[in-house]
Amino acid sequence: MQFLKILFWCLLAFVAALFTYGNWEPVTIHLWSGLEALVNLPLLLFVTFLIGFLPTQIYHAALRWRLRQRLGQAEATLASTRALVVAAPPPAPVYTAAETTPPPLPGELS
Repeated sequence: MQFLKILFWCLLAFVAALFTYGNWEPVTIHLWSGLEALVNLPLLLFVTFLIGFLPTQIYHAALRWRLRQRLGQAEATLASTRALVVAAPPPAPVYTAAETTPPPLPGELS
């Protein structure tokens, strides 16, 4: 499986290199106040990709961090609840001398 992943990334890098080689042309970008910038097309596409990708990546990293925090808190609560249940077993029922049989458990027919 690792081989397929490496093969995929190598193929993607090869296609990107072919695209870059075939489209290495300056592109004019009209900025504010009549300014113009000459930028190579592959560089422009890479920058626009990062502008769209980075905010999404940051959002998902923050979401993943928040969910890990919540999961850790839930696990700590569960562990403390289990410790309380194990440490304090329910008390044994006390019967009087007049009773010969214990009372029926909930859900049992008498």
